Order: sequence, then C-alpha cells, then structure tokens
Amino acid sequence: MREGLPDEGNHDTEKGVMFMEKYDVIVVGAGPAGSMAAREAAKAGASVLILERRKEIGAPVRCGEGIGSHWMNEFGMKVSDKAISAHINGSLIVAPNLKDTIRVRTAETKGVVVDRKVFDKDLALEAGRAGAKIMVKSEVVEVKKDGGKVTGVVVEADGRKEEFYSKVLIAADGGESTVARMAGINSTASLYDSDFGVEYEMVNVDCEDLIEIYFSREYAPRGYVWVFPKGKDVANVGVGIGGAEKGSHAIEYLDRFLKLERFKKAQPVAIKAGVIPVGAPMKGLVLDGFMVAGTAAHQVDPIHGGGICLAMDAGMMAGRVAAKCAIAGKTDAKSLSEYESAWREKREKKLLKRLMLRKVLEKLNDDDLNAIIGSVGDEDIEKLLNSNFVPVVKKVLLKRPQLLKVLEVLVK
Repeated sequence: MREGLPDEGNHDTEKGVMFMEKYDVIVVGAGPAGSMAAREAAKAGASVLILERRKEIGAPVRCGEGIGSHWMNEFGMKVSDKAISAHINGSLIVAPNLKDTIRVRTAETKGVVVDRKVFDKDLALEAGRAGAKIMVKSEVVEVKKDGGKVTGVVVEADGRKEEFYSKVLIAADGGESTVARMAGINSTASLYDSDFGVEYEMVNVDCEDLIEIYFSREYAPRGYVWVFPKGKDVANVGVGIGGAEKGSHAIEYLDRFLKLERFKKAQPVAIKAGVIPVGAPMKGLVLDGFMVAGTAAHQVDPIHGGGICLAMDAGMMAGRVAAKCAIAGKTDAKSLSEYESAWREKREKKLLKRLMLRKVLEKLNDDDLNAIIGSVGDEDIEKLLNSNFVPVVKKVLLKRPQLLKVLEVLVK
C-alpha cells in the first residue's frame, strides 16, 4: 500500500462508493494537455489514470484544428499521416474591405490542419503505451480533500460512483474546467476575456494551402473569421466574437459571412462550437496535491485563441513534475510549484504581450484595420508575432498618426 492512501476494497457505506484504486497521478481530461501530462508522468515511472467524461476521445471537435510545425519540432514529435487533413504553408490576413491582404509565409505559419478525433486519440494512445490507464465516459463529480489537501476524486461511470485516490490530481478538463473549481481554484473566465466560437466544416470551398484570417467588425466584432483548409474543397469556416459583445450571436455573424459569393455553393457537414478563455493565464496553478494545465488554466494564445500546442507543452511540464513529486512523496503546493514557475518563465511573458496586442486591436475600427493591413507586409506580421512592436507601430503611424494614443501602449 502506498503511504497515505487507503487499502483497496474499503467502502464508504454512507455515500455508497468503493475505494477502488489508487494512483500516483490522476489526470482529468484526455485532450492534448491531459494525454501529454499522463504520458510524461507514466514515462517517469508514476502510476497514472486518465479520466475522460466523454465516451469518445477527441469528440466533439471545438476548434479550427491548426497546428504549427515549429511546435511539433520543439516537442520532437510528428503528426501521424492519418491525423493530417491538410498541409499549411502560410496564412492570409484579409482586411475588412476584403481587398487588402497580407500573405505571410514564415516558420510560425507553416503546419497542418489535423483531424482532432484522430490526433487526440493518437496522443491518448501514446499515454496508454507509456503505461497510463484510460477510462472514458467517466465524469468527476467530486474532488476529495483531507485537511485541505486534494487526495482524489469521486467518479460517475456506467451509473455507479467510484472513488479514486491520488498523490497528485491534474485538471486538464478544458476551458469550462469544473475540476479546478471543485479543488478550490477559481477557473472562471470573465465574459470580456472569453471568446464564443462557432464553426462549420464545409464542402465546396475552394482552398489554398493557407490559413485565412478575416478581420471585420461587420462579421466578427472583437474577433475574426477563419477559413482553415481540410482539403482541396473542404474547410473549417468559423467565427469567434468577444463574450461581452451585445447583439447577434456568433452563429448569426458566421451565417452573414457565408453569404459572400465565394461560399455560394458551400454546404455544412458538421457544426462545432465552444467558449475559449483569451485573457491572461490563470493565477495560481497548484494547490496541495493538485495542478491545473492547458485551456483549463487559460494557457491559450490571446490573439487567435489557439491552445492545442500550448496545452501539450503545459501538460508535459505538469506531468513530469507531478511524477517527480509523487514518487518522492512531496506533493505540497510548494513542491508542485516547480511546474508553475517553469511554465511562467517559459511562456507567460510572450502571452501577456500578445494579450496587450489583442486589447489594442479591439480599439481599432474597420477603417483603421483597412489602413493598417494595407500598409504593412509579411515581415511586419512576423515582428508582431514575435512581440517586436516598435518598428511596426512606427510604420503604421506614418500613415495613421491619429492612432498614436491607441498604439503607444505597445512601445512603452
């Protein structure tokens, strides 16, 4: 028996649950963050359980499904051929007037559009191969604590409740994380710092090998429209709008955009929707016996809402530290904070700069966006993506000096 955990087979007759199993690390959520955390923890020698509330990993899909090749190179991983829907060799940024465009072909804009149902399962398979146990259709309904320390979960599966004990519990259950809240961390994003997104997978859409981004207050207030190719004539076409926007719903903006001539013959074969936290990363990622990672921790790019690879990265960090601490028997918040410190040092500064850029973009009207997109080039976009704002701001102000008050925050 592991220290500090009950014997298997004990019963809590008052609540009608059985103490079924105990693990070093329990991960809630089999998305990119959860599967990578489980894989790394299992590889490090920890006993690991993944709990996924849905009956199928990777479904339903709720994102554009784009992944940058530079990320996979950093991880030393390859996307399997069967998970790739299309190869991407750049991006196209389109102004509100639908005429001015910027074609960006940089290392950061090359990648693939994946089939998340296949991609997420591939990651879960790797976690399983590393030794993690996986349970689907298993929903966490309670986080267990002992003296303030998280010690496990109560799970509802197949109409019965089971209790699992852990030395470290990792919440990787997505943007609407309930597990973090049950553990004692406020994971709720404000409406202002949330984007509501809806997307159709469509056929009869002529596509290039580019991800298309449309900025327009008419079609996407405080957000953008995207076209992510999944084949020669298949694409994910979606819109994300700010949660605090009043008026029409996201799907109404998307339907309005689809009235453009280009989409006259397009037909939807699937609809996907979700809420994305696009504010600052969450404060406080660990408690005694507990960690939170991925979209559940708001580790999302504030500019475009992308979170697949950020989640994978955070999951790997969390899994390694969780295993190390569990095996050493030191699972207090101070010990687990090694994960939080490492993640913030590696990623937070850049994400906060991108959040600042997002807030500036929100203040621009369509005329401003037309002028800016018409006056900058792909090399300027690359500078912006790398948080090198000064030369781009100077270039924009030469043609749009009235934007000084709006843009000056980027150069302070």
